[in-house]
Amino acid sequence: MRGSSVSLPPTDSRPLRRLMPVMLLAALAGACSSGPAPTTYDLSAPSSRIRGAAGVQVLVNEPAAIQTLATQQILVKDASGSVSFIGEGQWADNLPRLIQTRLINTFENASQLRGVSRPSSGAVADVQLVSELRSFEIATPSNEAVVEISVKIVSDQTGRIASGRIFRARVPVAAVDAPNAARALDEALSIAMLDIVRWVSGSPLPRRAEPGDVSSQAPLTDKAPT
Repeated sequence: MRGSSVSLPPTDSRPLRRLMPVMLLAALAGACSSGPAPTTYDLSAPSSRIRGAAGVQVLVNEPAAIQTLATQQILVKDASGSVSFIGEGQWADNLPRLIQTRLINTFENASQLRGVSRPSSGAVADVQLVSELRSFEIATPSNEAVVEISVKIVSDQTGRIASGRIFRARVPVAAVDAPNAARALDEALSIAMLDIVRWVSGSPLPRRAEPGDVSSQAPLTDKAPT
């Protein structure tokens, strides 16, 4: 018996070709995810004895920051301004939030303030610290940890800026790798945070008027003679 031939419709290879880049990306992602997880580094809150500003309550806002700084990655910037990251290390939290926490801790460790907290606590304060994280990186080729934070003291009652200042610190880094970079940036931040606490503690801070204060009462008017 003679066999009969059956003609099959031509196979469309276009869906397969469309799938190939997706499969390749998935394979590459799987290869990358199989590598070692980055080491996590925390920042410290220094202790000291700084006098002044007793009895004042302060709220510390989370620093504003551009997108490259609002991350957990450890930043490296060269002389041309080109930005890269150290892949084998990361911060313990989003950097602005972590700095806010450690600055609050530094005030608690070093100052004589009546109280310090974050705005989300709902605490009633005399002043707020409003800040911007301008630099937090390893600068090359000088190999320095660079920290720069702009801070403003704002009256919590009126919203007026009482004072402002930029704080800078630079610390040499032995090598541009995760352990050395994290150590140098932590040291530079500690210098800047103690300077901030010292500045706030020594500044004339606006105070929120208490209900019983004469300044909070309506002014008295003279009566017309009878």
